[in-house]
Amino acid sequence: MSLFDPHAYPAPRYSGDQGEISARYRSASAEPDYTAPGADYHYLSTTLSTKGEYGLYRVDMGPQAVGPSTHFHKAMSEAFFVLSGTMRLFDGEKWIDATSGDHLYVPVGGLHAFRNESGEPASMLMLFAPGAPREEYFEGITRLGDLTDAERAEFFLHHDSFFV
Repeated sequence: MSLFDPHAYPAPRYSGDQGEISARYRSASAEPDYTAPGADYHYLSTTLSTKGEYGLYRVDMGPQAVGPSTHFHKAMSEAFFVLSGTMRLFDGEKWIDATSGDHLYVPVGGLHAFRNESGEPASMLMLFAPGAPREEYFEGITRLGDLTDAERAEFFLHHDSFFV
């Protein structure tokens, strides 16, 4: 018997009777929150703004942009939704040329990787649940070369990234 009932809604977390004004809008034309070599990161919903429920980022990758090698997470699931272009996604068994509208869900512990080898720009949404401060991870990976082996290992452990 499963403890998860796919027909049940979660327990209420809002106790008011009138609702509240709390939605946040972000224009598609907003500048990226962070730019790394080969990629722009748009922090659409962060752990802070969702109170830890999830994190949602748009990643715009330039042609031939390198992504992470095969890894997994112990504390969060991850999902990828390709908006445009062709993104190479690894599902733990094979590489897939994912295009606009394609989706990959990676449960906790699932092996995965991504990159853009198409020679053209590509864009995707990345969803983490529950939320994690992934902004620190993406901004920190550009400085890995400045870290000692021990510091690098601590960085990956702190950011729930286990490479195989």
